[in-house]
Amino acid sequence: MKQSEITKLSKEDLQDKLVEYQKQLKDLKMTHAISPLENPLQIKTARRVVARLQTALSNQEA
Repeated sequence: MKQSEITKLSKEDLQDKLVEYQKQLKDLKMTHAISPLENPLQIKTARRVVARLQTALSNQEA
């Protein structure tokens, strides 16, 4: 998810997406712990999207 897409989302949408991506990140980490992922960069990408969503959410609250 790109930053331009994130800035267009409402507060409720940001919270929904944040929960969704946090779950995805957790699942990727669990899968990777059991057997290596084919593309481990997915974890890095998911972690960065979570950070972007959290930043955008805190900016909207301020």
